[in-house]
Amino acid sequence: MKKRDNHSDMRSEYDFTGAERGKYAQRYAEGTNVILLDPDLREVFPDSESVNRVLHAIVDSLRQKSA
Repeated sequence: MKKRDNHSDMRSEYDFTGAERGKYAQRYAEGTNVILLDPDLREVFPDSESVNRVLHAIVDSLRQKSA
């Protein structure tokens, strides 16, 4: 397998001044669930808190109906 030159795809306009290497490494290692929303839903649910709030309400409603 050919080793790839990491700098070959870097454009001169990329600026990583002040970047922190491995900033999210621990969070990534713990695992994440990434879900992509359709563009029209992103307008209604701009962040994970809004998505979670609605999903919790749906789950609570379903639990009440089955009880």
